[in-house]
Amino acid sequence: MLNGNTSTQNVSPFVDENGLPRTSLNLSSNALVVLARRYLRKDDEGRVMETPEEMFRRVASTIATADKAYDPSADTEALEETFYELITSLKFMPNSPTLMNAGRELGQLSACFVLPIEDSIESIFEAVKHTAMIHKSGGGTGFSFSRIRPEGDRVKSTHGVASGPISFMTIFDVATETIKQGGTRRGANMGILRIDHPDIIKFITAKREMENLNNFNISVALTEKFMEAVENDKEYSLISPRTGREVKRLSASSVFELIVESAWGSGEPGIIFLDRINRSNPTPELGEIESTNPCGEQPLLPYESCNLGSLNLGLMVKADGTVNYDELRRTVHLAVHFLDNVIDINKFPLPEIAEMTRRTRKIGLGVMGFADMLIKMGVPYNSPEAETVAEDVMGFINREARAASVKLAEQRGNFPAYPGSIHDTPQTPLMRNATVTTIAPTGTISIIAGASSGIEPLFAVSYIRKVLDGTELVEAHPLFVRMMKEAGCHSEELMEKIAHTGSVASFAQVPDHIKKIFITSMDVSPTAHIAIQAAFQRHTDNAVSKTVNFPEEATKSDIRQAYMLAWKQGLKGLTIYRYGSRPVQVLNLKKKAKKDSEAQAAGSSSASSPAATATNGKIAPRPRPPRTFGITERVRTGCGNLYVTVNKDDKDICEVFTQMGKAGGCAACQIEAESRLISLALRSGISPKVIIKQLSGIRCPNPSWQDGDQILSCPDAVARVLGRIGNVEIKADGDEVMSCPECGAVLEPEEGCLLCRSCGFSKCN
Repeated sequence: MLNGNTSTQNVSPFVDENGLPRTSLNLSSNALVVLARRYLRKDDEGRVMETPEEMFRRVASTIATADKAYDPSADTEALEETFYELITSLKFMPNSPTLMNAGRELGQLSACFVLPIEDSIESIFEAVKHTAMIHKSGGGTGFSFSRIRPEGDRVKSTHGVASGPISFMTIFDVATETIKQGGTRRGANMGILRIDHPDIIKFITAKREMENLNNFNISVALTEKFMEAVENDKEYSLISPRTGREVKRLSASSVFELIVESAWGSGEPGIIFLDRINRSNPTPELGEIESTNPCGEQPLLPYESCNLGSLNLGLMVKADGTVNYDELRRTVHLAVHFLDNVIDINKFPLPEIAEMTRRTRKIGLGVMGFADMLIKMGVPYNSPEAETVAEDVMGFINREARAASVKLAEQRGNFPAYPGSIHDTPQTPLMRNATVTTIAPTGTISIIAGASSGIEPLFAVSYIRKVLDGTELVEAHPLFVRMMKEAGCHSEELMEKIAHTGSVASFAQVPDHIKKIFITSMDVSPTAHIAIQAAFQRHTDNAVSKTVNFPEEATKSDIRQAYMLAWKQGLKGLTIYRYGSRPVQVLNLKKKAKKDSEAQAAGSSSASSPAATATNGKIAPRPRPPRTFGITERVRTGCGNLYVTVNKDDKDICEVFTQMGKAGGCAACQIEAESRLISLALRSGISPKVIIKQLSGIRCPNPSWQDGDQILSCPDAVARVLGRIGNVEIKADGDEVMSCPECGAVLEPEEGCLLCRSCGFSKCN
């Protein structure tokens, strides 16, 4: 069944015997899992109550009705059919809140928002309240904390001292943690601080301890003056936001190196180039842009929202490998019409947001399936030809999106803030939307569309998909499978071998003409990643969400060079991820020689170890030592507080005790039995890695959250404690990837976030 707690008596008629939504649309099983878990309407008992067709019809019908406001005689039924064909063909997909909420009571259709924070308790806690309301509605939030006075600064009204912006960020973090536990989309935040804020050093290092600010992405807002000081090895000024005066001077190079060091160690902070963002601010008379949405691709003024959608470029290639520009033009114009209608239909969570969004009418049309497009065209991702394709295609999309916006303005009028905007010129007397293009993360909508994510390369050519009952299936990119079959080289055994690493670069069985176009993220150099991002950025009104991947052995100098290159290439921001930089549980794309490695891990550390004894040729546990020492951790599970005690002797971890608050009956018996068996295994010499692997990812009907991590069950909680105390990571062959906290499958670092393509979990929403 799709849900572990679904019984045969509680099955919805809208799902089949496997728990997947019934549909006649060409949707993958992955897409159906994601739709059922996160998008389709459910009843009070959590049963799916609509088909994918009905969801798409609900969306198309709702968005089409906006035309009546401009033309009472508009044929909205015909437009509904057009929009329905647009999204069911998978050529265009709106952002997730539109799919989830259009035509339903909530009616909140925007993905993200920026809220203002002034230097007062009243403003800060008003923003906390508004954040909770937005997260409850399914949106993410971005903030600049740059206006808050630094830690230790005086507070005139109380004659006390200020606690600084980082302390207030923790309040937003806790509020997000509380709201997200019951949501379909988890709340996410972007926290930004200017490089010249006096607390910038504390901000840069705020997430070095991974338990801090887990519901935030953080980015440093770099100015041109600072970057020039870095380049010339000069000092720069820290400015008090309260007085506007210089309070200190620092070496720009030293601060920049600290950013590099933190990003090398944890992937954060990211960077945004604030002056560059404001140079393309379309409405400077409304104010300066200080923040972005959670993944950084949408710079926004206070109370603006982002209304996004993405074109599927993989479906815009003809059979001869050329771009179908006629179909792309048609799809762009329909998508712009759709997104402009979203603004009118949207039930915004705050009146301030409704007013500001409708003043500028910003939309963000982006893309997904760029890697698929290149494969169909026979173009390697890491090549100059790919940069040319990016320039040509995105340039075309941006021009056509603006043309579509002009056409809408002829019928509906300019956006209200047009006077004084950058569009207010004799050359462009008409413009419906202040911005039209954004390269946003496509996350789960790319899973629904069966497309590669955004403008990212493939994460893996062949990989393991975990279905929700724990079964592991080897899957490969459909174009790769087709081309390998045509070349007479396909075999399931080869697909499984490729899944060890995801990349085909080292496989002689893969023909060169196939190998050269199936490029994965780790096959692409940082320079090539940035070149693709820069090519798209040159033709995008807003910004570009992308992750530049580095191997584990990358140096801090490599990170520094990437940041400098991003600045020189004209990017508005950059997110990097160095594999192995986050101390979380890891799994292999495919556990190589699974049975052999597990037997070796268990057997070699037991049969040959003096810690275990043999009876009749079988392993028996060594006696419990008379004295042990250890630690007890409290873990919040869905069943209550679980207290896990892990003890060591002079050799290693030797026993585990667990207690569930005041639990009795079967619950107490089960956790006691679990603890005894774990202790026996440990004293028999079984590797803690093997035990942790077996316990990790087991789900119960009531998962919970603690310190930003999802605790799936009591066994999962024990595994986490064992891993922390034993300093255990599950690795093999050096190919490590993070595991999804919801289903245990691979998390892909891409588009400035982390995405599970098996169940749709995303760290950023």
